[in-house]
Amino acid sequence: MKITGVDTFLVDVPLQTPVSPYQSRYICSTSTGALLIRMETDAGIIGWGETPQRLSFQNATSFTGAEADYFRPILLGKDPTDNAALYADWGIEEPYLQSLVEMACWDILGKQAGLPLHRLLGGLYRDRVEVTCCMGIRGPEEAATISKHYVDLGFSTLKTKAGRSPEEDLAMVRAIREATGDRLNLRIDPNMGYTPELALQLARDLEPYDLQYFEQPMHKDLLQESAEIRKLTSTPLALNESVTTMENVRKILELDAAQYLLPDTYQCGGIWAVKLVGEVAASAGVPCIFHCAHDLGLRTATMLHMAGSSPNFPLANDCTYYSLENDIIAEPFEIKAGSIAVPTKPGLGVEIDEAMLKRYLVGSSVE
Repeated sequence: MKITGVDTFLVDVPLQTPVSPYQSRYICSTSTGALLIRMETDAGIIGWGETPQRLSFQNATSFTGAEADYFRPILLGKDPTDNAALYADWGIEEPYLQSLVEMACWDILGKQAGLPLHRLLGGLYRDRVEVTCCMGIRGPEEAATISKHYVDLGFSTLKTKAGRSPEEDLAMVRAIREATGDRLNLRIDPNMGYTPELALQLARDLEPYDLQYFEQPMHKDLLQESAEIRKLTSTPLALNESVTTMENVRKILELDAAQYLLPDTYQCGGIWAVKLVGEVAASAGVPCIFHCAHDLGLRTATMLHMAGSSPNFPLANDCTYYSLENDIIAEPFEIKAGSIAVPTKPGLGVEIDEAMLKRYLVGSSVE
C-alpha cells in the first residue's frame, strides 16, 4: 500500500461555558484549534490525523493549514503501515507533525485490517473511559459554582489551571473543596509556573485539601527538584511537560520524580510512543493519564483507544470535549456520568463530517 494523496486543514471550534474562557497562567482560550491531515492510499483507504494548533507562548510557529506542501515530498509513495520506519527514518522530527501523520497511519492500518485501533494496541481492557471535567483559573465564587455544576453532571474528577500565584491557587482549591467536599477528585496544573521553593511551599499548603495530584508545578527540566519535593510533602506530584522522549521518561522513573505521568501524542511523537510510555511507567508502578490539549473528535478517539486498551491508564483522563460547540466528526461522542464509550469501528472508529469541516475551517465564510 502506498500514500497517494496528502491534504491538511486548519480548523477552529468555539468552546462553550463553563470551560470558556479557559484561563491558564499564560493564555486565555475561547476555542479549540487543530491541524488535520487527510492521507489517501492506492488501496482507496483514507486516514485522518489531528494535532493541536501550536501557540505563540511555546516559541513555535503556528500552523497555517498549508502544511501539506511540507508533507507531500516526505509521504507520497510511503507505505502508511510502516510505523516503525516513520519513527526511525521518515525525517519528521517535530513531535506535533510526526504525531499528526502517525495517527493517520494507524487509522489506515485499522481500516485495512477491519479492526478498531484498540485491537491493534493490545485489545480491549475497558469499554468505557472515565474523563475529567476541566476549568481555567477562576475566582473562588465562580470556582465553587462551576465545580458544583460538574458534580451535578456526574463527573468524578476536576482539573483546574493554576500557576499565577500560590494565594490565588489556594483560594480556588479551598472554594472547590468547600462547595463539593470529597465528591470530586481534584487536580491543579500550574503549567511550570513556580520555582522549586514556591512549588514546595504550595504543595505543603495544599496537603489539607487532599489533591489527587499537583501537576507540573516547575519547569520541565527540573526533575531532580521534583524528586526532592516528593520527599518533603504528601501532595502527589504529576509530570506532563517533562514527558517527551523515552530518555526523559527513564530519568523521571529513575529519580522517582513523579507519582503520575501525563503523556500525549503531540509531545511524545505519536500513539505508539504514548503506548510505550505507559508500559515503561507500568514497570515502575507509575500510573498514566492521557493529557488533553483541547481536543476534537480524532484526538479524543485516540485517547479512548489508548486508555481502553491500556491497564496503566486507570484514572480519569484529561478532556474538554464536552465543551465544544460542535465537532468535525459525523457522530460526536456522548459523555454519560463522566465517561465515554470506546469506539468499535475500524481504525480510529470515527468519520469526518465534511460540512462541519468546511464550517470550522480557518478562513471559511460558511456559517
